[in-house]
Amino acid sequence: MKFVLFKKSLEEGAAPVYLFDGEEEYFKERGEEMLKAKFLQEPSLNYTVMQGDSLKGTQMTGLLAAVQCVPFMSEKRIVKVTDFFPSEKDYTTYLKPYLENPQRDTILLIVNSAAPKGKTVDLRKAPNVTWVDCSRADEDTVLRWIYTQFKRSGIAADTDCCERIMRYCLFDMSRISGETQKLIAYAWDTKKITPADVDAVVYRDTEYKTYEMSNALGLKNYGKFMAVQSELLAKGMDETAVLNALCSYFRGMFEISLLQKSDAETAKVLGMKEYGVKMSRRQAETMGRRRVEECFRSINNALNRMKAGEISAAAALQTVNLQLFFGGNANNAV
Repeated sequence: MKFVLFKKSLEEGAAPVYLFDGEEEYFKERGEEMLKAKFLQEPSLNYTVMQGDSLKGTQMTGLLAAVQCVPFMSEKRIVKVTDFFPSEKDYTTYLKPYLENPQRDTILLIVNSAAPKGKTVDLRKAPNVTWVDCSRADEDTVLRWIYTQFKRSGIAADTDCCERIMRYCLFDMSRISGETQKLIAYAWDTKKITPADVDAVVYRDTEYKTYEMSNALGLKNYGKFMAVQSELLAKGMDETAVLNALCSYFRGMFEISLLQKSDAETAKVLGMKEYGVKMSRRQAETMGRRRVEECFRSINNALNRMKAGEISAAAALQTVNLQLFFGGNANNAV
């Protein structure tokens, strides 16, 4: 089930086994909090955490002993296992018999964040396992979530404000949650959030700042480009870090423009966030593949010259800034 359905499902009681997986850590953390709040009265006596990579062969008996225990002064007992990918042999020998007849007073909570190594059993298809899909939510769902948080707190915020929070946090629900709570505290007296408030309060990730620089370049807005860059330098990034961020970003845009795949498939191939792929693809289409490649190679060349000791980091960044906006006329500027 999608995570948005998980909370409602708890009204009918807890399943004996849950599997949380997907890239959105916020959903996993929030889901665990919901289970604890509803079913766990004495965490110190009824909550156990085990590392999945330590459960191999006969060590699986430790997990079985933990889940077979009955709760003490609590409705349920929760046994959490992180990054758990049992082999076919371990699954058949130890885990399958339990899953076919689980202890109803225990919740086995499997939370996977890492990728499986080698051939493992797909627990999503195992008996009595309730799979909760903790992948990224779509834009509409995230916007509704942000809007609802403000509404519950009696604070007015329009769509522009909610979209800015989502964009500035790069679709990361953990960051969106934290920044939304900051804004709620900020507007507690006024009961209203404006776009200017979002700009003033919400910290924008370096990746988003790089996106802003790229966007300014596409619009040929040199002043905006330099203003964003100056902000990054003022907040602790040095010239080398800025160059690396720009190089990585334009390389990503170039690779995205070359791949003829969906946003989801491209994100998996390049190890990027799907939302980031979508935004980069839009920019690449606006700028054109040839221009994106020129920018990438210009930045990469400056980095190589810097690493070879030909120019300083500051000079390399200055060269890149001029070449990106003024092209060949800046080749001999430094």
